[in-house]
Amino acid sequence: MPKLPENGSVLPITRWGEDVMHRLNRPVTDFGDDLHKLVADMVATMRAAEGVGLAANQVGVDLQVFVFDCPDKDGQYHQGVVCNPSLDLPEGKDRRLDEGDEGCLSLPGAFTKCARPDFAKVTGVDEHGNPVTYEGTGLLARCLQHETDHTQGMVFGDRLSRKYRKRLYAEAEEFAPDYPTDWPVSPMNNPEDHENEPPAE
Repeated sequence: MPKLPENGSVLPITRWGEDVMHRLNRPVTDFGDDLHKLVADMVATMRAAEGVGLAANQVGVDLQVFVFDCPDKDGQYHQGVVCNPSLDLPEGKDRRLDEGDEGCLSLPGAFTKCARPDFAKVTGVDEHGNPVTYEGTGLLARCLQHETDHTQGMVFGDRLSRKYRKRLYAEAEEFAPDYPTDWPVSPMNNPEDHENEPPAE
């Protein structure tokens, strides 16, 4: 398993509603020092926010790259960096939906059920331009789909009915005072109110 970089700085997380969150991001073409620093900062930010995945547009950067450190259905952790991801999902009789809760670090504190295939495979390249493939079940499958969506300018609220999306936004509004505008650079207020939340991406 590749080791994620440890020398990054924590950045503020960009929220839903910002333009970079809702448009197709640019493919990665330069695999130099700037990308390596971005990836390290994304890892540090994901960990500070106690998330299991983070895309570049979630720190305001218009690039198709995400990082993840996430367990599969069996509790085994997987981690990696994916640039220019391509998603492969089961079809036909192999397609089974997981209707578990989903949350997004860019809409902090809010969760709702979001049906997704219970297996996902992502291919792309890492921050050095080397080919990578990741696949799995459970939360890992959800995470790979969620983060690939981000690189395409889609948030998981786009996959919900109007009723569930309205409920999700209401929950986010309720918890908004707990998350400073520069979170997780500044810690959340009232962390005890969020102790039993599922992990977000």
